Amino acid sequence: MTKTPDMTKMVQDMMASFPTDNSAFQNAFKSQAAMAEKLSKVAFEAAEKSTEISSKWTKDAIAKATNVTAAKADPAEYSKAASDFASAAAEMASDNMAAFAEVAKKVQMETVELMLAAGKDMTEETTAAVQKATSDVQSAAKKATASK
Repeated sequence: MTKTPDMTKMVQDMMASFPTDNSAFQNAFKSQAAMAEKLSKVAFEAAEKSTEISSKWTKDAIAKATNVTAAKADPAEYSKAASDFASAAAEMASDNMAAFAEVAKKVQMETVELMLAAGKDMTEETTAAVQKATSDVQSAAKKATASK
């Protein structure tokens, strides 16, 4: 009688004849997790520094605004206080925007450094994996031809 071939067994035998190294997948996952951790650290440091800048800017603006709202004896002093506040606010804005730009510049530099390092690591890992796979395939081919 005709027997139906066991396809599951055939696929298992076929896959067993191809050497696979699962450590490459594990190493890739570890590398990706390490990269994500480093990028998160950069982002959190930038967020912390930006929050500090915003908080200081707000505190300084409130301190300067109290001078504007203080009671004055001469009406001309109100316009001088408002003018002084506007001048101080413009100076604070300039200083704080420069501080935010420095944070952004630092994030950009650190991110580029991380990406370059990751690219170099990935190239080295890929080269090693390809060399190992080539060696494994060659040895499997030699075994297959020797068994015939």
